Amino acid sequence: MNSPTDPSTPGSYGEGVRTNLSDAGGHLRQAASDAGSALRDAASAAGDELRVGKANVKADLADGALSGIAAAEQAGGAAREQMDALMDKGRDLIDSAAELIRERPLASFGVAFAAGWIIAKLARSGDK
Repeated sequence: MNSPTDPSTPGSYGEGVRTNLSDAGGHLRQAASDAGSALRDAASAAGDELRVGKANVKADLADGALSGIAAAEQAGGAAREQMDALMDKGRDLIDSAAELIRERPLASFGVAFAAGWIIAKLARSGDK
């Protein structure tokens, strides 16, 4: 009697089943091997992408830090300029006051005396 799997070859059903199962097992082993290779390749690619992403994040953070440092330097320069301008105004005010005292010493003494008297009165009235 002929086998249903191969009509030209005489034999039993068991032999054909074994052959087909063996072929199926071989195909399953190959599929599992291919799946494992695909997973390894995907993991490797993901690792490479993570390394590239990590490098990009580091570069962006470094750029941000450099921009922050540059902004701080500019702010420091602006503050220095304002401080210099205020110091110049203070020096001009002191020079102006010194010149006024030299030109009108008696009036300057009177203003200083009156300011002292007012401050003393205010200080004493706060004690009561």
